Amino acid sequence: MYLKSIQLSGFKSFAKQSVLEFTSSISAIVGPNGSGKSNVAEAFRFVLGEQSIKSLRGKRGEDLIFNGAGSEARGNRASVKVVFDNSDRVFGIDFPEVSIERVVHRDGANEYLINGSPVRLKDVLELLARAHIGASGHHIISQGEADKILNASVKERKSIIEDALGLKIFQYKRIESERKLKKTFENIAQVESLRKEIAPHLKFLKKQAEKIEKAESLREELVLSAKSYFKIEEQYISSSKSAIAEEKKPIEASLKNLAEELAKAKKILEDSAKGKDKNFQVLDLESEIAGARVHKDGLSRELGKIEGSLSAEERIIRKEQELQTSEEHKMIRLREVEDVLAEVSIFTTIDSIIKRLKDFIKERKHSADSSVIVNAEKEIEKLKKDKEKTEKSLAEAGAKEKSLHAQYEKLKKEIEQDKDSSRDAEKAVFRIMSEEQGLMSSLNLLKVREATLASEDEAFKRELGEVGQLVGSDILKFKEAHAPADKQSRDEMRHHLERLKIRFEESGISGAGDVLKEFKDVTERDEFLAKELLDLDTSAASLKDLIKDLETRLATEFSTGLEKINKEFGELFTMMFGGGDAHLTLTREKKTKDIEDEDIENAEEEVVEEGLDISVNLPRKKIRGLLMLSGGERALTSIALLFAISRVNPPPFIILDETDAALDEANSKKYGDMAVRLAKHSQLILITHNRETMSRAGIIYGVTMSSTGISKLLSIEFDQAVEVAK
Repeated sequence: MYLKSIQLSGFKSFAKQSVLEFTSSISAIVGPNGSGKSNVAEAFRFVLGEQSIKSLRGKRGEDLIFNGAGSEARGNRASVKVVFDNSDRVFGIDFPEVSIERVVHRDGANEYLINGSPVRLKDVLELLARAHIGASGHHIISQGEADKILNASVKERKSIIEDALGLKIFQYKRIESERKLKKTFENIAQVESLRKEIAPHLKFLKKQAEKIEKAESLREELVLSAKSYFKIEEQYISSSKSAIAEEKKPIEASLKNLAEELAKAKKILEDSAKGKDKNFQVLDLESEIAGARVHKDGLSRELGKIEGSLSAEERIIRKEQELQTSEEHKMIRLREVEDVLAEVSIFTTIDSIIKRLKDFIKERKHSADSSVIVNAEKEIEKLKKDKEKTEKSLAEAGAKEKSLHAQYEKLKKEIEQDKDSSRDAEKAVFRIMSEEQGLMSSLNLLKVREATLASEDEAFKRELGEVGQLVGSDILKFKEAHAPADKQSRDEMRHHLERLKIRFEESGISGAGDVLKEFKDVTERDEFLAKELLDLDTSAASLKDLIKDLETRLATEFSTGLEKINKEFGELFTMMFGGGDAHLTLTREKKTKDIEDEDIENAEEEVVEEGLDISVNLPRKKIRGLLMLSGGERALTSIALLFAISRVNPPPFIILDETDAALDEANSKKYGDMAVRLAKHSQLILITHNRETMSRAGIIYGVTMSSTGISKLLSIEFDQAVEVAK
């Protein structure tokens, strides 16, 4: 049995802590109407993660908390804890026992705990999913829900069966795969768009690379045209360098000062970063505090044992003293009796004998010597020493725990102070960086001018060297060349030279290395995108195969599960009705829905919607539809179907809340027989008024409600339960 117990505290009508232990495969919960029986089933839904307060018969979270009655004040919180046996590791965690607890407060806040550790709701649901347990699954059937599967639409009914067969996980995987496939298609479109964007530039660079081979003829014209320009260009470069150098000096000085300030601020931040080690120290202290607390608790328990032993030894002494002081139970050694017998045997008169015997009795009457008392007193002395030693150790353990707490609080305070210093330093860093950014922008503008000037100077020298190689040393006499002083003439010479340079660059000579490098980079980028596109296509194909496999598996698992359910459903239906037949039939209905299309407006897509219909054939009646069934027949049919589902994919436990209420005496016996058969696969908790159902339980919990409106529990073992039920 996986379910061991459930503990309710302050939940609805259970004001005080109430514990139900499930030591039998079938447990029954009985009691009069309004006593709080169904609150137990709702407690299971609550602790297993049910989020709909309406399904728990409430409007707000505080409706689940005991609201006070009579002399009992209302509670501020409600908690439910359920304990499972995990010796088979069905929950997938390495603990022999798993406890799940949920607490709700007056403000509606919820807490979830697994084995006493706070967790998220998601963690609880994932843990329960491994064991095929849910808050509102088919294993918890409350009043009125037994008929739900009959009243549901064919589509809803199919969903219920899929959930019961454990197929939801495959549906979630399919939805996730479809989402990933959609994202993959979006990525493919983005990659194709990127390739389209770089295609014209790649084509252009290819043509440029081809032009480089044909551009050598333009070199001579460029060098000759540059000769008359070299003189004024040299003057321009020299004067520009001087101007830039003067402008850079104040900016660099300011940047230096800001750099020093920034270094100081960063030093503070580095110290703060080093202070993160204190967080690890906090964790270590927390661990030490927990260890000290465990040690102190152990000493407390040891002290309690010693005090208990002292009390026991003192009771032994008192009892022995009472026995020795009691005349009725007075013990005298045989040796002493023999000695007095020998002594009186020499007396000659009866009076002497009687006097000696009276003296003997008087001497022994108030004696209290006993080895038991001596031994007990020795043991008490030893226990007192042990107690004193343990009390000393307990005081030391308490002092240590208090010291650790003081260190912990001090370290937390230091961490907060470090945080304040860090925030001030961060503000300083942002301010300095902002100022640096402004100065750097100005400096970058100068550097751009400087770089441009350097590029022009480099081009000047390069061009001078190139012309020198073409025309000889005569090019070095460019300083003697005529250089017009007026700006218009210089600009015209520059524009003319620029036009020649543009032609030269277009021919592939100027910046040929950069062009070829860019051509190589763009080509590699295009090849990378092509490979990325291939990988995305492969991934899309893989996701399509996965979706297809999941759909196939869903169909196969559903078909196999439906076949098993129909087999069990038919057998149970026949047993309940003494004949007849019932089965589930898969239905398919074609529907159309609007879809979005780039080329066609208001396009429609035809889809097939599947569902499950229930066919019944009662013996001795011409009834084939659910609508023609009576209330009792509907109850029997729904019970047979629910039991069939549970037998095909048995959950660890099933809670049935008065599902047998509409059954007569004969059908109640059949219901009980079915419950016994179902209990071989799942643990049953039956909330019932039916004596026949009660008789099948190994343990019965009675729920009563006093005049104060508080539910109380009374348990009856099996033998007593059978006697009461009969």
